[in-house]
Amino acid sequence: MTTRITSRLVAGCFITFTIAALIGVRLSAQHAPAKAQKKIVPAENRLIVHEWGTFTSIAGRDGVALDWRPLNGPSDLPKFVHTFQEGSRGLRHAKLQGKGDMTARVRMETPVLYFYSGSEMDVSVKVDFPKGKITEWYPQAREASAGIDWGKLKVMPGKAMNFPVESAHSHYYPARETDAAPVQVCRTDGKPGQQEKFLFYRGVGTFDLPLSVKLEGENVVLKNLAKDEITNLVIFENRGGKIGYRLCDAFTGEMTHERPALDKNIDSLLADLKHILVASGLYEKEAMAMIKTWRDTWFEEGMRVFYILPRKVTDEILPVTIDPKPAELVRVLVGRAEVITPQMEKSVQQQISLLRSPSLEVRETAMREIRKYGRFSEPILERLLEQESNAGVRSLMRKLIDSSDTEAGIAKN
Repeated sequence: MTTRITSRLVAGCFITFTIAALIGVRLSAQHAPAKAQKKIVPAENRLIVHEWGTFTSIAGRDGVALDWRPLNGPSDLPKFVHTFQEGSRGLRHAKLQGKGDMTARVRMETPVLYFYSGSEMDVSVKVDFPKGKITEWYPQAREASAGIDWGKLKVMPGKAMNFPVESAHSHYYPARETDAAPVQVCRTDGKPGQQEKFLFYRGVGTFDLPLSVKLEGENVVLKNLAKDEITNLVIFENRGGKIGYRLCDAFTGEMTHERPALDKNIDSLLADLKHILVASGLYEKEAMAMIKTWRDTWFEEGMRVFYILPRKVTDEILPVTIDPKPAELVRVLVGRAEVITPQMEKSVQQQISLLRSPSLEVRETAMREIRKYGRFSEPILERLLEQESNAGVRSLMRKLIDSSDTEAGIAKN
């Protein structure tokens, strides 16, 4: 009898110890610090290339992208970045009039190409843009027009380099926060070329994107114009500082969703976007660099739809040639379709009436409210102009559209 009781006690203690141990393991796992992402180091002579970027468009009433002036506004890039403008080394030089007047359907924003290799190697890189024009780039390229050709460059993993930097804030710098190898372009005169953590380029173009976005009442109608699935789609809205978003599954054909309820927070959205970008092929640090680059403009006031372009569409818009051919080439281009809502139109229309006020303070406030939509304020004004019958108001709208100087616009009205 005593032996039986002793055995039960031993068994009970063992079970208790086992349960406690398992609970302890789970608790310690919950409170353990998150593991740092493992640094990406490919095998020697194995080249990996990753790219991310954004195609920004504005949805018209029929859902198809509108023509607009995507460069009509202040630059968000450092002065050392090259521009297509003659005699200008950077985007903040004086000659901006020609660029600001360029009309296109799509703004190709900040594609960056990252290179990973286990050893130093020479690589040739060229990106064609047959239906567009390259407008900014860095490092210096041999040719930049309907495409960009960097010629030969050196990929130098582990090499310590001093990259150019300026004190002013810029969207440009977060793209450096990855494990990618530094690159240095090769000059034809044999001297050291410009260095960077990536190859950067931007441009504008007129071509068809695979998604049509149309607002019908409180519904968003999405139509896939391509043959391949559109994956990982996000409907986002920021109205008066309150945000909402809706995640949509991959689809072909057409689907309709209600506008998102404005009951979400930015942290959950960032986590979902990071998951989408990593699932699309980017490394974690690359995904975070992309989000950090565009966080203050992706989520500003307004409504927009984000989606991952099918790889086939990306390759057709931007054919890339890399020699030697990478063992892995990942291209994650995000479509960003801006949607002009009735609320936005009503807000701008109300402010236009206030521009006739005798009070300078009232006019300044009204102009700030109009300009808060940034480069998208002009398309909003264009849409209102189509509906306006009053000659005086039409004239005022036209002045606002044609004027690139906000203060001058206030003084004239």
